Amino acid sequence: MTVSTDSVPLLREAGAALARGDLAAAERAVRAVLRQDANNVVAILMLADVASAVGIYPEAEAQLRRAIALAPDHVEAWVNLALVLVQQRRTDEGLALLDRAIERDPAHVRAAGSKANILAQLGDYDAAASTYEALLARIGDNADVWMWYGHLLKTLGRQDDAVAAYRRATGIAPDLAEAWWSLAELKAGRITDADVATMERALAASPTDPKALFLHFALGKALEDRRDWPRSFARYAAGNRLRLALEPHDRQLVSAEVDRAIRIYDRDFFAARAGWGTPAADPIFILGLPRAGSTLLEQILASHPQIEGTAELPYIPQLVQALVAERWRDRAAAHPEIVTALDSATAAALGARYLESAARHRKTGAPFFIDKLPNNWLYAGFIHLILPNARIIDARRDPMACCFSNFKQHFARGQTFAYSLEDLGAYYRDNVRLMAHLDGAMPGVIHRIQHEALLADPEAEIRRMLDFLGLPFDAACLAPHENKRPVRTASSEQVRRPINRDAVDQWRHYEPWLGPLKAALGLQ
Repeated sequence: MTVSTDSVPLLREAGAALARGDLAAAERAVRAVLRQDANNVVAILMLADVASAVGIYPEAEAQLRRAIALAPDHVEAWVNLALVLVQQRRTDEGLALLDRAIERDPAHVRAAGSKANILAQLGDYDAAASTYEALLARIGDNADVWMWYGHLLKTLGRQDDAVAAYRRATGIAPDLAEAWWSLAELKAGRITDADVATMERALAASPTDPKALFLHFALGKALEDRRDWPRSFARYAAGNRLRLALEPHDRQLVSAEVDRAIRIYDRDFFAARAGWGTPAADPIFILGLPRAGSTLLEQILASHPQIEGTAELPYIPQLVQALVAERWRDRAAAHPEIVTALDSATAAALGARYLESAARHRKTGAPFFIDKLPNNWLYAGFIHLILPNARIIDARRDPMACCFSNFKQHFARGQTFAYSLEDLGAYYRDNVRLMAHLDGAMPGVIHRIQHEALLADPEAEIRRMLDFLGLPFDAACLAPHENKRPVRTASSEQVRRPINRDAVDQWRHYEPWLGPLKAALGLQ
């Protein structure tokens, strides 16, 4: 695959624009290249990247197919096309394409890793494990693959095997920051003093590397386990500063979206749209802030014989983003305004599309299933519009405990509000005021569970929750730790222990440094 020297400056310009998120500038530069050279594969691939970033997946698919026709041996393009197909809910096609890519290049790490990740998202954990094992057999030791395999083993509850996989990864690459963080997250006592010294050396060698934030969070947890609160907080704060510099958060943007949602999603809005959507009653949405106890609620409900736990499904945000993407050149197109343009047939189609996508994750035949994506709280009104008989559980936790737990958790992506104490306080307050409004706008749809009340009297709170769902009490819900289902969230280890209050007041050890959070929450 050759690139004309005349195109190089424009391609560099497009690449820089993509890196900073300026999609319009990237598109202009790429199209300028294609006007000079219509078959420039690099430019075509970049145009596909722009379309994918905007969410116009049919256009991304068309460009990727064009690139593959011109350069059939470019396996990366095959992998990108497979991922675009998955985004369009054509998962079987995507997996088949990844299989073809792996046949062409059996040692292609991204192709096999993408396949394993998709299989895990679908709940096909054994197939995902086999994919990793086959890849490792082909390529020998690879630190990234061992780390990814460790993530899967952790999900399956195979903690000792996960530790061994992470240790294998750090043995191959002692500076693999994410593997150290994953090991630190597993359980108190996993990180030795020698490990701490290794991480500190790696951090000193590359203090400004974006991956250094993993080391800060890992050291924060290791020092927390040693009850060294000042140094632990300093590490958490340093990691968050690095992450915020990479992914800035606009708290005013979130507050403005909440303001508009409160104006639009009122009783009159829903009264005017009575009877809209898909009448299915099987989805149960658990939402709220991350670290508010939603994984425990999911594990409790998934222990009921009539409820299946699936995962944090991405489909509600994807439906909203697709509506916005249809008008991506219109800067005024945004949620929730985009919802006001829907008609009854479209609302029903969106509900049906959600159910079709979620069906891939259902394995047991239970009549109800859980979607536990915390960020769905911003779209609770949209959920009620397209799925009016679905029920919503709002997970709520003490503001200081919840916000600090987010601050010390390194999220993979998408939680930009968690990287500063001030942003956390504002986000928590926005969540509370929107949910309070929706209590009145959608009466009887939302049931709130206060985490501390659940821990204090589990049976009473579980009975109230099941009554809300119209289901009989089942004693299995009192022993969620006995449920061996895979858990793919940061709380996977906690929910494999009996319900306990161990972490309720953990934030108080860090109280001397949490003044900005108290102020942002209005507690000072």
